[in-house]
Amino acid sequence: MNIANLILWGFAATIVFTILVAASRPLGFTRMDLPFILGTMFTANRNKAPWLGFLAHLCMGWLFAFIYGAAFESSGLSTWWFGMAIGFVHGAFVLSLGLEILPFFHPRMARPFQGPTPTKQLEPPGFFALNYGKGTPIVTLLGHLIYGAILGYFYHS
Repeated sequence: MNIANLILWGFAATIVFTILVAASRPLGFTRMDLPFILGTMFTANRNKAPWLGFLAHLCMGWLFAFIYGAAFESSGLSTWWFGMAIGFVHGAFVLSLGLEILPFFHPRMARPFQGPTPTKQLEPPGFFALNYGKGTPIVTLLGHLIYGAILGYFYHS
């Protein structure tokens, strides 16, 4: 496994993914602010949360780059289309299960059937993250497809 390659292209793919999701918010495709959601897991300070969340997302991007690299190595395939296939599975998992269970361990996110609380909480993503807008599943899946394509195209063992 080419660790330096995974660190470099895992970083690049994560940055592209993050830019895509961030740009889709002002364009009206989604209301999801991934760095903010991740950051509020670690701090109640809403000003610090985006930076902490960005760092957490970057670390997760590197971790997943190694998982993708292991898939490339074990299959003997390192192509953009195989990376996209892994990205599709990854994105489908995030949408169908990952974001669905997030409210149960996120300390500042409301649970799906929880009533009002005295403390302001984040809205739960809901099924396929549709609570954050109808375009959220498409943006999330597209981001994972591009992430996988970048890793598959540039990864060399």
